[in-house]
Amino acid sequence: MTLEEFEAALEELNWKAADFCRITGLHRNTPSRWRSEGEDPPRWVGSYLALTLELQRLHAQYVIPPPPGE
Repeated sequence: MTLEEFEAALEELNWKAADFCRITGLHRNTPSRWRSEGEDPPRWVGSYLALTLELQRLHAQYVIPPPPGE
């Protein structure tokens, strides 16, 4: 996962980097360090965010009732 993909996933989840850090237990400056050092996030970050996005999609599909008339 690149930094751009990381930021896009956070945007899709409507999270800030601070939210991600709080949830995963990372220090709040870690994403900034990745940017400043030109590093991509570790591989587990991409897996974690992909699973979280899939859970969000499944929740929307199966848990949230459709709007009236659909």
